[in-house]
Amino acid sequence: MRWLLVLAEFVLVPVFAVAAVWCWRNGIHTGWFKPSGDAPGFDATRYSGPWLSGAAVLVVVAGLVLIDTVAKVVRARGQ
Repeated sequence: MRWLLVLAEFVLVPVFAVAAVWCWRNGIHTGWFKPSGDAPGFDATRYSGPWLSGAAVLVVVAGLVLIDTVAKVVRARGQ
């Protein structure tokens, strides 16, 4: 039973990492504005706080799950 939990946690780490990358990519939007009159055209980048915060939380959770998984494996091999 313990190894099944370790395997499940080991699978969850990449899932959390992929979700973090997805959130990060959704949190950054780049737009281009055409020149208008005397104003030159320019690129603007907009950062969305909730998406970027979600990505940070998912990275932290993935790290904690990974640390817990490694600790369980090391503890089980030591017994």
